[in-house]
This record gives sequence, structure tokens and C-alpha cells, in this order.
Amino acid sequence: MGANTSEPTSSRTPRTRSTQSPRTPASHLSPSPSTSESNPTTAYTNTSSYTKDTSWDTSLSCQSSLSSLRESLSENPHIYDITEIRTATNNFLAKRYSSTSSSAAAYWRCNLRGRDTVVFQRKFRRKIQTSQLKERLSIICRSNHMSIIKLLGASISGDHIYLVYEFIQGSNLVECLRNPRNPSYTVLSTWISRMQIATDLAHGLDYVHNNTGLNLSIVHNHIKSSSIIVTEPSFNAKICHFGTAQLRGETDAIETLETGSSKQETEIEESNASFRELKRNDSGDRHFEGLRDYMSPEFRSSGSVTQKSDVFAFGVVILELLSGEEPLKYRYDKETGDFLRTSVIDTATAATAEGREGLRQWVDRRMNDSFPVEVAEKLIRLALDCVHVDPDNRPDMGRVAGKISKLYLESRIWLDNVKVPTGISVSLAPR
Repeated sequence: MGANTSEPTSSRTPRTRSTQSPRTPASHLSPSPSTSESNPTTAYTNTSSYTKDTSWDTSLSCQSSLSSLRESLSENPHIYDITEIRTATNNFLAKRYSSTSSSAAAYWRCNLRGRDTVVFQRKFRRKIQTSQLKERLSIICRSNHMSIIKLLGASISGDHIYLVYEFIQGSNLVECLRNPRNPSYTVLSTWISRMQIATDLAHGLDYVHNNTGLNLSIVHNHIKSSSIIVTEPSFNAKICHFGTAQLRGETDAIETLETGSSKQETEIEESNASFRELKRNDSGDRHFEGLRDYMSPEFRSSGSVTQKSDVFAFGVVILELLSGEEPLKYRYDKETGDFLRTSVIDTATAATAEGREGLRQWVDRRMNDSFPVEVAEKLIRLALDCVHVDPDNRPDMGRVAGKISKLYLESRIWLDNVKVPTGISVSLAPR
């Protein structure tokens, strides 16, 4: 465009119509120099004509851009018939997609209406009508963000809802950080790869909370490392289960379970079924108790679901990402015979109190001590702010995303400075 609008010189060979695009007349692109100099009015007229033609040309480009944009936007959400789901999953007898027990939900990879999808089976917390389901789906499926796995539609059968998401090739963050076959190895062996994941997560959750444009206060309520997919080759992170809380009725009301005649406890879905236990209380009644590693204190006490609960879970994930350790572990004490509880929040707090040397020891050693200590310290302190006991003292995700973006840029500068310079020859021979 810049070359076409430059003023031609008298020595330039005049353009012919055969060399021009069929959409743009040649006379408008190359006005005569003598005419332009002798008759300003004519020059102004030619310029106006050129402006009209370029505007027409631009409008065609805009139409093309709008067409491609329309294709990239989400289509109308699908209300799948349960028979479609049954057929695609071989009546739910098909092999489940993941062999790990990192999710309490059953899910299958299958093809639905020509698309590669993943179908999650979830039990309703509070059942909703089909009309209400359509309304919520139409709202949630409008959302598009590069760090969120897209919800395509849903189906209802009995007490279960089947949520259909687009399939994304990758591994969850748990598998990336802790490979059971080789604990000493991780694909996230560089600092910048972990900063990339932290940045994507922060912006994705900020979008869910503040930038969907739906004028709704949306809570994700499923932030955990097993719900984060890491893709190659740039180690971008994508958040799973967006919209699950709204479609299952998790945010509609606080549900309780009666245990005995006078006792009630909040029903809590845990992230890892392998850590669930049944214990006996003093009265002899058995009650459900699970691993509460990503749950905020107010959620554990009252079952209240808020955006600040998401911020707490996000802080735990960041600490898990930096340390490589599980959020909550139990260690057997031979002297007392008891199991001692150790959380990543406690160890991070203790390391921060010891200063930078303590932080260097706390950060995942599989990165070979190659990371900017100052940036790591800022990120750890930000994550600890996110897991503050008082929800009012936790920052909102907009502020968190802004700070992490700044830390990512600082990490990039650090990486450029530590790179080995290229183009320099080194000779060890005597001179």
C-alpha cells in the first residue's frame, strides 16, 4: 500500500492497465505528473478517486477478513442427543482416553459430527432443565480464548450431564511435572517453559473472571494441575472444564450431606480419587474425607464458591509448578507412628523466610539452578498472596495476570543475557 501511494517521478515508466490488478484502474494508481503539477484541482480529483477505489478495495478485504473471522468464531452450541453420545463412545464401553486417575470424571475421546472431541460424564449437583441448559450453553460457548479449551455442547441423561469439549493434543501438568516412570526427568526443564505456563494460566483465568464480556461473575471452580493441558512445542497451557461449574449447578446452591441425625457436611468433589479415604469419627459414623489441596479455607468450611476460591487454587498450582512437588503430601514419622502432613504452601512460606538461598533450594532442582532468582522470588511471593487465608486479601486475577506478564518479560531478558553468544570463534592454541 505504501508503494502505491508514493508520488511518481517523471523518469518512471508509466504503468499499463495489463499490469494492474483487475479490481483497481491503472489511471487512479499512476496519475500523470504533469497533470498533477499544472492543475491542482485535477490532482485533488484523482486523489479522491484513488481514495474511493482503495476504500472499495479495503472493503473487499474487510469482507474477506470478516468471513474468516466468522469461520473462526464459535458455532451455535450443540445439544447432543444421548444416542449420539452412546454411538460415539460405543455405549460408553470404549476405552477411556486417560489411564491416569487424575480426574474423578469419566471421559472418552470420540468423533462427534465430524469433530475430534472429548466427552466428560458429570453428575449433576443441581439438575437444570433443557431450556435453562440451552440458555447457559449459548452464553458460555460465546467465550473464546487461546488458553481455554472450548466447550462445544452438552447432553443430558438421567442424573448425568455429558459435556463435549474440543480435543487438544498434549499432556496434563501433573504428568509433565511428575513422571512416575522417571521421577528425575521433566519436559519442563527450563525456567522459561514454566513461566510460559504460568502466564497462559493467569491470562486464561483472568479472561474467565473479568473479560468474557457476558456481564456475569463466572467461577471456574476446577482449577488444578490435572485440569491444565500443556501443548508442544512452545509449552502453552490450556485450562479444561470451563463452564462445568455453571452447567452442573455447582454455583447455584450449597449442597450438604446428612451424616447421622443432626450432622451435616458439605459435599466436596476431590481432584484425585486415589487419595480419597473413609474415616471414622468419634461417634462411629463414617464420613467422606478427601485431599483438600486446591480448596480455599472458606470453601472447606462453608462450600462457598467464589472467584477468590479460583485465585487460591491458582496460587497452589503456581507453587506446584515452581517446586515440582505435589500440593499435599503425607510423610510417615517412625518415632510417633503418625503421618505428618506437608503442603507446598508451608514449604514455600518457610523457604521465603530463609531468603533467596532458601528459595534456591526450594525451586525444582531439575532446572539445574538455572533461573533468575529475583524473578522467582517475586513469583513465589505473588503465589503466596493468592493463597492468603483471608479471601479479601487475595489479589484479583486482573492484577495477577499483569504482574506475571511483567515477570515473563523479565525472564525473557534474563534468558537473552545468559545465552551463549554466537558468531564468535574461540581458539585455544598458543599465540
